[in-house]
Amino acid sequence: MNRNMLRHALPAALLLGALGLATPAQAGDDAVEAALGDHFAFESYSGGGVRPEQITPDLWERFVVIDTRDAGQYEEDHIPGAEHIEWRQVLNERDRIPEDEPVLLYCNTSSLSAQAALALRMTGYDNVKILAGGFDAWKAKGGFEAYKQAE
Repeated sequence: MNRNMLRHALPAALLLGALGLATPAQAGDDAVEAALGDHFAFESYSGGGVRPEQITPDLWERFVVIDTRDAGQYEEDHIPGAEHIEWRQVLNERDRIPEDEPVLLYCNTSSLSAQAALALRMTGYDNVKILAGGFDAWKAKGGFEAYKQAE
């Protein structure tokens, strides 16, 4: 399946599944299953996530940081410089997400941002990472100073 076909098939399958409208036949779509199989066959355990203490100041400058939490949480507090795209909207808003720069997604604990990252990776974004432990871990480990714990 080519990338363009996957860009159309996967969002539809994910949407149907999220809405609980997928029939067993749709849920078992060969193209979606093949794409997921390919993804999981080649994804490493650490390939999709980065811990707060692994991000040095120079890496923060290179990342496009996206807060995938809801608008209220973003307005209350967020990583300075982060853009806001709620996790459910990443496919609809992917024109705001660069394909040629490193992207770091986060939510509170990394569970919802992991879903957003998977959807983006399945639609061709190979530059997306998640902040392991999310915003909670980032704050608990010292924010931008978390890298000092790894020294």
